Amino acid sequence: MLKLNHKHFFLLPGLIVLVAIIIFPLLFTLRVSFSSWDVVKPGLDWIGGKNYVRLFEDMRFWEALSRLSLMAVGSVLIQYIIGFGLALLVWRDIILKRFVRVLFLVPMMTTPVIMSVIWRTILHESLGPANDIVQVLGFEPLNWLSTGGMAVLSVILVEVWQWTPFMFLLLLAGLLSLPDEPYMAAAIDGAGAFRTFFSVTFPLMAPISVGALLIRLIEASKLMETVYVLTSGGPGTATETSSYYIYIRGLRDYQIGYAASLSLTYLVIMIISLTIIAKVLTYKMARD
Repeated sequence: MLKLNHKHFFLLPGLIVLVAIIIFPLLFTLRVSFSSWDVVKPGLDWIGGKNYVRLFEDMRFWEALSRLSLMAVGSVLIQYIIGFGLALLVWRDIILKRFVRVLFLVPMMTTPVIMSVIWRTILHESLGPANDIVQVLGFEPLNWLSTGGMAVLSVILVEVWQWTPFMFLLLLAGLLSLPDEPYMAAAIDGAGAFRTFFSVTFPLMAPISVGALLIRLIEASKLMETVYVLTSGGPGTATETSSYYIYIRGLRDYQIGYAASLSLTYLVIMIISLTIIAKVLTYKMARD
């Protein structure tokens, strides 16, 4: 029989908060997903798995999910490459090092909605400065937000601008924590800058890199604010992500039961996908 100690009672407030803000909403959402709750018929009428059958036939949801995967993975990889480069730049002694570090963090300090509004103004096809710069360089103006491919690239651009500083911060912290001994050994062996990076720095940074990539992939999988403000999922459904599609079904069409089934399916897919990615990255790191 489990013997309770008085110290267990100190865990009770945290347990109550956990149940209140995580477990209860999750269980309630699960119950709603088996109901026909919508604008015409509100309530928890049991309809079994009809919402999930409908979900698997809803190609718009699966297209939004694949689109999200493309934008999330693409933007995070670009953030990692640029963030690593900036971290390496600031890691060594440069002029105004502290000022440069703070300057790199400015985009991250702005809320995604405000940043998206600013970028929507910049990318405006007739009034925005982006096309003015393009024309100065001798090219034709670009349809940043009115054609499918360019709209996707614009969303990725804004995400990279917004969150590369976060990647930079994590990777810089990792670089500052690296030991000096491997670099001393590399210098004695006569290794150059590139050899030192690929043989010493990159392998030592592998655990931090995996953690940074996973954190950003988790956040990028919830891409919503940028799409909502910048393109509203358009043109057509070219930039519509899973989160935005669930928002449309739940809060525009008021199909609460169906939106709940979409949310839970999306959650399960994200958990499985991110777990597999974490296992693969960890395995690769262990082999290297």
